Amino acid sequence: MKKIITLVAVAILSTTAMFAQYGNAYGNSSSAHNDYQYGGYDYDSHSKYIGFRIGPAFSFVNSDDPMLDGSSTKTGLNLGVAVGLPLSDTLPLYFETGLYYTAKGGNGKYLGSKFKYNLNYLEVPLVFKYRHYFDEHFAIHPFIGVYAALGISGQIKDFGNKEAYSSFSSDNDNSFKRTDAGLKFGCGVSYDMLYAELGYDLGLSNICHDNFESSNNNCIVLNIGVNF
Repeated sequence: MKKIITLVAVAILSTTAMFAQYGNAYGNSSSAHNDYQYGGYDYDSHSKYIGFRIGPAFSFVNSDDPMLDGSSTKTGLNLGVAVGLPLSDTLPLYFETGLYYTAKGGNGKYLGSKFKYNLNYLEVPLVFKYRHYFDEHFAIHPFIGVYAALGISGQIKDFGNKEAYSSFSSDNDNSFKRTDAGLKFGCGVSYDMLYAELGYDLGLSNICHDNFESSNNNCIVLNIGVNF
């Protein structure tokens, strides 16, 4: 998990540096660039915005229980709506929330038999996002905060025993709790209305029914969309 977090952090920093370099080259001789970089950053951004997002989610579950340790990555869908509210009249600082459908889960093996499970959540992010403009078109949006999620559906497939059962059954110890929460961080980039984002959900809640063992969600999300 530490390696995955390190790779995500490197990717976010690399993306930020790349767009920063491009933005400086693109608008270095423009007075508009200086205005945007030092406070005159498109005053329309003082208002709230609504965004639509869609993209893949690459998830896995770390667990102390070998029957639940889905540490091989599973690919699912992330889809949702974001709402951003300005927090300052002088800085492009926002509070962003929304509602997302996120398909998480994992793949693994137990006693030589494969298993696969889907953990489908409705997720609410609560993050602080900062816009840094390089000119009237380009901006980067680093963000950090938390998320809370509720499991709505999912299925565990045991290929060895050829069985399938609910991922969120309260009657089965080899299933998961419906509630999840954790840290959310990453960075977005925008060109006018177009928006792309790389983020990471680091689950801090134990989603395992057994209080003596721990299972945690981890998910890399790559979103594209638009802001209005």
